[in-house]
Amino acid sequence: MIRRVVIAALGLALLWPAAAHAQGYPARPVKLVVTFAPGGAADLFGRAFASALGAELGQQVFVEVHAGAGGMTGIDYAAKSAPDGYTLCFAGAAALSAMPFMLSKMPFDWQKDLTLLTDVVRVPEAVVVTPALGVDTLPAFIAYARDHPGKINFGSAGLGTITQLAAELLKEEAKIDIVHVPYRGVAPAMTDLLGNQLQMLVADVPFLLPHVKAGAIKALALTSAKRTAALPDLPTTGEVGYPRVNSDNWYGLVAPAGLPLEIREKLYRAAIAALKNSELNKQFATLNAVAAPMAPEEFAAFILAEQAKWGPVVAKTGVRLD
Repeated sequence: MIRRVVIAALGLALLWPAAAHAQGYPARPVKLVVTFAPGGAADLFGRAFASALGAELGQQVFVEVHAGAGGMTGIDYAAKSAPDGYTLCFAGAAALSAMPFMLSKMPFDWQKDLTLLTDVVRVPEAVVVTPALGVDTLPAFIAYARDHPGKINFGSAGLGTITQLAAELLKEEAKIDIVHVPYRGVAPAMTDLLGNQLQMLVADVPFLLPHVKAGAIKALALTSAKRTAALPDLPTTGEVGYPRVNSDNWYGLVAPAGLPLEIREKLYRAAIAALKNSELNKQFATLNAVAAPMAPEEFAAFILAEQAKWGPVVAKTGVRLD
Protein backbone atom coordinates (compact mmCIF):
# COMPACT_ATOMS: atom_id res chain seq x y z
CA MET A 1 0.00 0.00 0.00
CA ILE A 2 2.77 2.42 0.95
CA ARG A 3 4.55 1.58 -2.32
CA ARG A 4 1.37 2.40 -4.31
CA VAL A 5 0.94 5.71 -2.52
CA VAL A 6 4.54 6.66 -3.24
CA ILE A 7 4.20 5.75 -6.93
CA ALA A 8 0.95 7.75 -7.20
CA ALA A 9 2.57 10.73 -5.50
CA LEU A 10 5.53 10.57 -7.87
CA GLY A 11 3.16 10.44 -10.83
CA LEU A 12 1.33 13.53 -9.63
CA ALA A 13 4.62 15.30 -9.07
CA LEU A 14 5.66 14.56 -12.64
CA LEU A 15 2.33 15.79 -14.02
CA TRP A 16 2.27 18.97 -11.95
CA PRO A 17 4.84 20.99 -13.97
CA ALA A 18 2.97 20.22 -17.24
CA ALA A 19 -0.37 21.20 -15.70
CA ALA A 20 1.06 24.40 -14.25
CA HIS A 21 2.69 25.20 -17.59
CA ALA A 22 -0.60 24.70 -19.45
CA GLN A 23 -2.51 26.93 -17.02
CA GLY A 24 -0.02 29.76 -17.53
CA TYR A 25 0.12 29.40 -21.31
CA PRO A 26 1.14 31.49 -23.17
CA ALA A 27 3.73 33.11 -20.93
CA ARG A 28 5.92 34.32 -23.82
CA PRO A 29 5.55 35.08 -27.56
CA VAL A 30 4.38 32.26 -29.82
CA LYS A 31 6.06 31.40 -33.13
CA LEU A 32 3.97 30.79 -36.27
CA VAL A 33 6.03 29.04 -38.94
CA VAL A 34 5.10 30.10 -42.48
CA THR A 35 6.20 27.57 -45.06
CA PHE A 36 6.59 29.77 -48.16
CA ALA A 37 8.78 32.75 -49.00
CA PRO A 38 8.01 36.28 -47.77
CA GLY A 39 5.73 38.38 -49.95
CA GLY A 40 3.62 35.52 -51.26
CA ALA A 41 0.04 34.60 -50.42
CA ALA A 42 1.02 32.27 -47.56
CA ASP A 43 3.10 35.00 -45.93
CA LEU A 44 0.33 37.59 -46.25
CA PHE A 45 -2.36 35.28 -44.90
CA GLY A 46 -0.06 33.99 -42.17
CA ARG A 47 0.84 37.43 -40.86
CA ALA A 48 -2.78 38.58 -40.83
CA PHE A 49 -3.82 35.44 -38.95
CA ALA A 50 -0.86 35.71 -36.52
CA SER A 51 -1.97 39.20 -35.49
CA ALA A 52 -5.57 38.11 -34.90
CA LEU A 53 -4.51 34.96 -33.03
CA GLY A 54 -2.16 36.96 -30.81
CA ALA A 55 -4.99 39.29 -29.85
CA GLU A 56 -7.09 36.31 -28.76
CA LEU A 57 -4.23 34.69 -26.82
CA GLY A 58 -3.18 37.95 -25.17
CA GLN A 59 0.39 37.35 -26.31
CA GLN A 60 2.39 38.21 -29.42
CA VAL A 61 2.34 35.64 -32.24
CA PHE A 62 5.27 36.31 -34.57
CA VAL A 63 5.96 34.85 -38.00
CA GLU A 64 9.13 32.91 -38.80
CA VAL A 65 9.63 31.72 -42.39
CA HIS A 66 10.94 28.21 -43.10
CA ALA A 67 10.42 27.87 -46.85
CA GLY A 68 11.36 25.07 -49.21
CA ALA A 69 10.32 21.73 -50.70
CA GLY A 70 6.81 22.90 -51.56
CA GLY A 71 6.06 23.82 -47.95
CA MET A 72 7.35 20.58 -46.40
CA THR A 73 10.48 22.14 -44.87
CA GLY A 74 8.48 24.36 -42.53
CA ILE A 75 6.03 21.65 -41.52
CA ASP A 76 8.89 19.26 -40.79
CA TYR A 77 10.58 21.92 -38.66
CA ALA A 78 7.39 22.45 -36.66
CA ALA A 79 6.76 18.71 -36.30
CA LYS A 80 10.18 18.26 -34.72
CA SER A 81 9.77 21.22 -32.32
CA ALA A 82 8.85 20.93 -28.64
CA PRO A 83 5.10 20.25 -28.17
CA ASP A 84 4.67 23.16 -25.77
CA GLY A 85 2.41 25.45 -27.78
CA TYR A 86 5.17 27.94 -28.61
CA THR A 87 5.74 26.66 -32.16
CA LEU A 88 2.79 26.52 -34.52
CA CYS A 89 2.73 26.10 -38.29
CA PHE A 90 0.75 27.65 -41.11
CA ALA A 91 0.69 24.55 -43.32
CA GLY A 92 -0.14 24.58 -47.03
CA ALA A 93 -2.36 22.25 -49.02
CA ALA A 94 0.05 20.36 -51.26
CA ALA A 95 2.46 19.30 -48.51
CA LEU A 96 -0.33 17.63 -46.54
CA SER A 97 -2.58 16.30 -49.29
CA ALA A 98 -0.68 15.72 -52.55
CA MET A 99 3.05 15.45 -51.93
CA PRO A 100 2.78 12.25 -49.83
CA PHE A 101 1.98 10.52 -53.14
CA MET A 102 5.02 12.00 -54.88
CA LEU A 103 7.73 10.89 -52.47
CA SER A 104 8.95 7.43 -51.53
CA LYS A 105 9.53 8.72 -47.99
CA MET A 106 7.97 11.77 -46.37
CA PRO A 107 9.98 13.65 -43.70
CA PHE A 108 6.89 13.59 -41.45
CA ASP A 109 3.58 11.76 -41.06
CA TRP A 110 0.83 14.29 -40.45
CA GLN A 111 -1.35 11.72 -38.67
CA LYS A 112 1.41 10.84 -36.18
CA ASP A 113 3.69 13.87 -36.00
CA LEU A 114 1.22 16.77 -35.99
CA THR A 115 -1.61 18.12 -33.86
CA LEU A 116 -4.31 19.42 -36.19
CA LEU A 117 -6.11 22.53 -34.92
CA THR A 118 -8.17 24.00 -37.77
CA ASP A 119 -8.21 24.93 -41.40
CA VAL A 120 -7.61 28.69 -41.58
CA VAL A 121 -8.23 30.10 -45.04
CA ARG A 122 -9.43 28.98 -48.47
CA VAL A 123 -8.13 30.64 -51.61
CA PRO A 124 -10.18 30.16 -54.80
CA GLU A 125 -8.40 29.31 -58.04
CA ALA A 126 -9.49 29.92 -61.62
CA VAL A 127 -8.85 28.58 -65.10
CA VAL A 128 -7.53 31.35 -67.34
CA VAL A 129 -6.44 31.42 -70.97
CA THR A 130 -4.78 33.80 -73.36
CA PRO A 131 -7.34 35.91 -75.29
CA ALA A 132 -5.52 34.85 -78.49
CA LEU A 133 -7.17 31.45 -78.08
CA GLY A 134 -10.55 33.03 -78.88
CA VAL A 135 -12.64 31.16 -76.28
CA ASP A 136 -14.88 32.76 -73.66
CA THR A 137 -16.19 29.80 -71.65
CA LEU A 138 -14.80 26.59 -70.21
CA PRO A 139 -16.97 24.37 -72.47
CA ALA A 140 -15.69 26.32 -75.48
CA PHE A 141 -12.10 25.82 -74.33
CA ILE A 142 -12.68 22.07 -73.86
CA ALA A 143 -14.20 21.82 -77.33
CA TYR A 144 -11.20 23.66 -78.77
CA ALA A 145 -8.77 21.40 -76.90
CA ARG A 146 -10.53 18.30 -78.23
CA ASP A 147 -10.22 19.66 -81.76
CA HIS A 148 -6.51 20.44 -81.24
CA PRO A 149 -5.06 17.56 -79.18
CA GLY A 150 -1.54 18.17 -77.86
CA LYS A 151 -1.52 21.76 -79.12
CA ILE A 152 -2.40 23.57 -75.88
CA ASN A 153 0.33 24.18 -73.31
CA PHE A 154 -0.60 24.87 -69.69
CA GLY A 155 1.81 26.30 -67.14
CA SER A 156 2.22 25.67 -63.43
CA ALA A 157 4.24 26.89 -60.45
CA GLY A 158 6.22 23.65 -60.61
CA LEU A 159 5.99 19.88 -60.59
CA GLY A 160 3.54 18.57 -58.02
CA THR A 161 2.03 21.94 -57.13
CA ILE A 162 -1.71 22.47 -56.86
CA THR A 163 -1.48 24.64 -59.99
CA GLN A 164 -0.34 21.58 -61.97
CA LEU A 165 -2.66 19.09 -60.31
CA ALA A 166 -5.73 21.28 -60.81
CA ALA A 167 -5.10 21.41 -64.56
CA GLU A 168 -4.35 17.67 -64.60
CA LEU A 169 -7.69 17.04 -62.87
CA LEU A 170 -9.47 19.13 -65.51
CA LYS A 171 -7.56 17.23 -68.23
CA GLU A 172 -8.75 13.92 -66.78
CA GLU A 173 -12.36 14.94 -66.21
CA ALA A 174 -12.79 16.66 -69.59
CA LYS A 175 -10.84 13.97 -71.51
CA ILE A 176 -8.58 16.47 -73.26
CA ASP A 177 -4.94 16.25 -74.34
CA ILE A 178 -3.06 19.32 -73.07
CA VAL A 179 0.67 19.62 -72.34
CA HIS A 180 2.21 20.58 -68.98
CA VAL A 181 5.04 23.13 -68.85
CA PRO A 182 6.42 23.50 -65.28
CA TYR A 183 7.95 26.77 -64.06
CA ARG A 184 9.77 27.87 -60.93
CA GLY A 185 6.80 29.74 -59.54
CA VAL A 186 3.54 31.02 -60.96
CA ALA A 187 4.91 34.49 -61.86
CA PRO A 188 7.13 33.29 -64.75
CA ALA A 189 4.26 31.12 -65.97
CA MET A 190 2.08 34.21 -66.10
CA THR A 191 4.76 36.06 -68.08
CA ASP A 192 4.64 33.36 -70.75
CA LEU A 193 0.83 33.27 -70.71
CA LEU A 194 0.79 37.03 -71.32
CA GLY A 195 3.29 36.49 -74.13
CA ASN A 196 1.19 33.68 -75.70
CA GLN A 197 3.89 31.04 -75.14
CA LEU A 198 1.31 29.33 -72.93
CA GLN A 199 -2.39 29.01 -73.60
CA MET A 200 -3.79 28.10 -70.17
CA LEU A 201 -3.06 28.40 -66.46
CA VAL A 202 -4.82 27.54 -63.19
CA ALA A 203 -3.76 29.74 -60.27
CA ASP A 204 -4.96 31.62 -57.19
CA VAL A 205 -7.55 34.33 -57.91
CA PRO A 206 -5.65 37.02 -55.92
CA PHE A 207 -2.70 36.57 -58.27
CA LEU A 208 -4.81 36.41 -61.44
CA LEU A 209 -7.26 39.21 -60.68
CA PRO A 210 -5.26 42.27 -61.86
CA HIS A 211 -4.54 40.62 -65.22
CA VAL A 212 -8.17 39.51 -65.62
CA LYS A 213 -9.50 42.99 -64.85
CA ALA A 214 -7.00 44.52 -67.29
CA GLY A 215 -8.25 42.20 -70.02
CA ALA A 216 -4.79 40.68 -70.50
CA ILE A 217 -6.11 37.16 -69.81
CA LYS A 218 -9.55 35.58 -69.96
CA ALA A 219 -11.04 33.85 -66.90
CA LEU A 220 -13.19 30.83 -67.82
CA ALA A 221 -14.25 29.26 -64.51
CA LEU A 222 -13.52 29.06 -60.81
CA THR A 223 -12.24 25.68 -59.62
CA SER A 224 -14.22 26.17 -56.40
CA ALA A 225 -17.53 25.11 -54.96
CA LYS A 226 -18.82 28.69 -54.73
CA ARG A 227 -18.46 31.87 -56.75
CA THR A 228 -16.25 34.66 -55.47
CA ALA A 229 -17.23 38.29 -54.91
CA ALA A 230 -14.06 39.33 -56.74
CA LEU A 231 -15.44 37.87 -60.00
CA PRO A 232 -19.18 37.53 -59.34
CA ASP A 233 -20.11 36.69 -62.94
CA LEU A 234 -17.54 33.92 -63.28
CA PRO A 235 -19.16 30.46 -62.99
CA THR A 236 -17.68 27.58 -61.06
CA THR A 237 -16.48 24.40 -62.75
CA GLY A 238 -19.43 22.62 -61.13
CA GLU A 239 -21.88 25.01 -62.78
CA VAL A 240 -20.54 24.15 -66.24
CA GLY A 241 -20.54 20.40 -65.75
CA TYR A 242 -17.27 19.52 -63.95
CA PRO A 243 -18.04 19.36 -60.21
CA ARG A 244 -15.00 17.18 -59.39
CA VAL A 245 -12.63 19.86 -60.68
CA ASN A 246 -12.26 21.62 -57.35
CA SER A 247 -8.83 22.92 -56.38
CA ASP A 248 -9.18 25.59 -53.73
CA ASN A 249 -5.79 26.35 -52.26
CA TRP A 250 -5.82 26.37 -48.45
CA TYR A 251 -3.70 26.83 -45.35
CA GLY A 252 -4.27 25.22 -41.96
CA LEU A 253 -3.01 25.59 -38.40
CA VAL A 254 -1.01 22.68 -36.99
CA ALA A 255 1.37 22.06 -34.09
CA PRO A 256 3.73 19.27 -33.03
CA ALA A 257 2.15 16.02 -31.86
CA GLY A 258 1.88 15.55 -28.11
CA LEU A 259 0.51 19.02 -27.39
CA PRO A 260 -1.01 19.04 -23.87
CA LEU A 261 -4.80 18.94 -23.94
CA GLU A 262 -5.23 22.25 -22.10
CA ILE A 263 -2.94 24.07 -24.51
CA ARG A 264 -4.52 22.42 -27.53
CA GLU A 265 -7.99 23.49 -26.45
CA LYS A 266 -6.86 27.02 -25.67
CA LEU A 267 -5.19 27.34 -29.08
CA TYR A 268 -8.23 25.93 -30.86
CA ARG A 269 -10.63 28.31 -29.11
CA ALA A 270 -8.35 31.27 -29.83
CA ALA A 271 -7.95 30.28 -33.49
CA ILE A 272 -11.71 29.92 -34.02
CA ALA A 273 -12.36 33.27 -32.35
CA ALA A 274 -9.69 34.89 -34.52
CA LEU A 275 -11.24 33.43 -37.68
CA LYS A 276 -14.61 34.89 -36.71
CA ASN A 277 -13.07 38.33 -36.17
CA SER A 278 -14.59 40.83 -38.62
CA GLU A 279 -11.31 42.68 -39.14
CA LEU A 280 -9.44 39.49 -40.11
CA ASN A 281 -12.26 38.52 -42.46
CA LYS A 282 -12.00 41.94 -44.11
CA GLN A 283 -8.26 41.40 -44.57
CA PHE A 284 -8.88 37.98 -46.10
CA ALA A 285 -11.57 39.47 -48.35
CA THR A 286 -9.15 42.08 -49.72
CA LEU A 287 -7.00 39.11 -50.80
CA ASN A 288 -10.07 37.36 -52.28
CA ALA A 289 -10.02 34.55 -49.74
CA VAL A 290 -12.36 33.33 -46.99
CA ALA A 291 -11.83 32.09 -43.44
CA ALA A 292 -12.45 28.35 -43.06
CA PRO A 293 -12.75 27.48 -39.35
CA MET A 294 -13.41 23.83 -38.51
CA ALA A 295 -13.00 21.38 -35.63
CA PRO A 296 -9.81 19.27 -35.54
CA GLU A 297 -11.67 16.10 -36.49
CA GLU A 298 -13.27 17.93 -39.44
CA PHE A 299 -9.85 19.17 -40.50
CA ALA A 300 -8.48 15.62 -40.43
CA ALA A 301 -11.42 14.37 -42.51
CA PHE A 302 -10.90 17.23 -44.95
CA ILE A 303 -7.21 16.33 -45.45
CA LEU A 304 -8.15 12.69 -46.05
CA ALA A 305 -10.74 13.79 -48.63
CA GLU A 306 -8.11 15.96 -50.32
CA GLN A 307 -5.73 12.99 -50.42
CA ALA A 308 -8.46 10.81 -51.93
CA LYS A 309 -8.88 13.43 -54.65
CA TRP A 310 -5.22 14.11 -55.44
CA GLY A 311 -3.79 10.60 -55.01
CA PRO A 312 -5.27 9.19 -58.25
CA VAL A 313 -4.32 12.37 -60.16
CA VAL A 314 -0.69 12.07 -59.01
CA ALA A 315 -0.65 8.37 -59.88
CA LYS A 316 -1.99 9.02 -63.37
CA THR A 317 0.46 11.83 -64.12
CA GLY A 318 3.40 9.94 -62.63
CA VAL A 319 4.76 13.04 -60.90
CA ARG A 320 7.68 12.19 -58.61
CA LEU A 321 9.75 14.53 -56.45
CA ASP A 322 12.56 12.09 -55.57
